[in-house]
Amino acid sequence: MLYNISLLMIIFFFYSVLGYLIEITSVSIKEDKLVFSRGYLIGPYIPIFGFGATFMVCYLNKYQNDILTLFILGLVSCCILEYFTSLLMENIFHLRWWDYSNRKFNINGRVCLENGIYFGMGAILLVKYIHPWLSNILYSLPCSYIHLLGSILFFIIIIDFLISTFMTLQLKIDVDSYINKDATEALKKEIKKNLETHSLLRKRILNAFPKIKEYTGMKQVQEILENNYKKRS
Repeated sequence: MLYNISLLMIIFFFYSVLGYLIEITSVSIKEDKLVFSRGYLIGPYIPIFGFGATFMVCYLNKYQNDILTLFILGLVSCCILEYFTSLLMENIFHLRWWDYSNRKFNINGRVCLENGIYFGMGAILLVKYIHPWLSNILYSLPCSYIHLLGSILFFIIIIDFLISTFMTLQLKIDVDSYINKDATEALKKEIKKNLETHSLLRKRILNAFPKIKEYTGMKQVQEILENNYKKRS
């Protein structure tokens, strides 16, 4: 049981990072500049990609040899996930984290056919090629490694989620400026700016997690917290 949970955590994290890399590459090409501020969390991972990919490798693997079914189910399942994730986050934060209103065949700006096609193609690549390769690597590792790695990645995500949620809820954003507009990049910049100046949060995090820098992906956050806390102490 613990092994399976740890394994799923690793798979989720891997595809969250892969999704982040795909997202920043796509956006950078479209905007003709390097863009790194994508996703809700501070770290270089986007959970919605992790959830979508984990669902596909768990439930769509039986359609590995049925390309058309795999494409359609990948398209539909990911669009449903993206739509309700957008709706949930907008209800919580009163902001649109992404918006496809300017694209053809969109539904309330939350999902669009273009992305759906990419999701379907991604499902084929993922289930037929990428995940079999990843599985071979993971199943070759000792159980103790899987347990340890899964636990570390779990705490990385949880800590990041708590910090990002706290910071986002503290933001004072002009909502009217982001009607029918993707606010992701602006929000992440504000979160990082807030992270640098919020002395109470810095103190609490440093006291609660003195070894936070040992966790992969949190080194930069640790340095920001320590440097700014010392300046104000």
